[in-house]
Amino acid sequence: MEKERLVRIFDKQAARYGTNREPSNLRKWRRELLSQAEGEVLELAVGAGANFPYYPSSVKITAADFSEEMLAKAKKKASNFNMKVEFICTDIEEMEFEPHSFDTIVSTLSFCCYENPSEMLGKIQRWCRPGGKILLLEHGLSTNVFVSGAQRVLNPLLYKMIGCHQTRDILRLVNDSGLTVHRAESHWMSMIHQVWASPRT
Repeated sequence: MEKERLVRIFDKQAARYGTNREPSNLRKWRRELLSQAEGEVLELAVGAGANFPYYPSSVKITAADFSEEMLAKAKKKASNFNMKVEFICTDIEEMEFEPHSFDTIVSTLSFCCYENPSEMLGKIQRWCRPGGKILLLEHGLSTNVFVSGAQRVLNPLLYKMIGCHQTRDILRLVNDSGLTVHRAESHWMSMIHQVWASPRT
């Protein structure tokens, strides 16, 4: 089963994710985005907890991931920062919450993995409270023709190796979803996107 294969891939990568030092600009983009989180927060595909250092201390986080090994790393990081976090090990695309359950929904570098990213954008809009915040930091297809060409060539291999699609058009997906986008910034030849949004009204 494809999803079980992906879980095994991310379980194997957990140790590296737990110790990997990110580039300073990626840490900066996380900080800029997550400083806006408030209230009850749902973080999708929390991984090893890379976002935890950047949340305001006042938030209460529900953190979901399908990899138990990733969650083990995230739990350790949460304890280091004395954070209030409830962890859920589940297939993100199969989980359900009541409408309007969260003040803020966060996804960082996770929409590359979903089988149906458009459906996930619909779900997070339902789960977010009216006037709430949807904060995204995602990677996808570059606008540079040479870089995007390489991404398309390498995509099958990289998906097989690390479970990550390189060719998602993130801004198009967001715009097509009907999200109300308040601010969007693109970096690294438009491969990385920060999006500050809220549910469509």
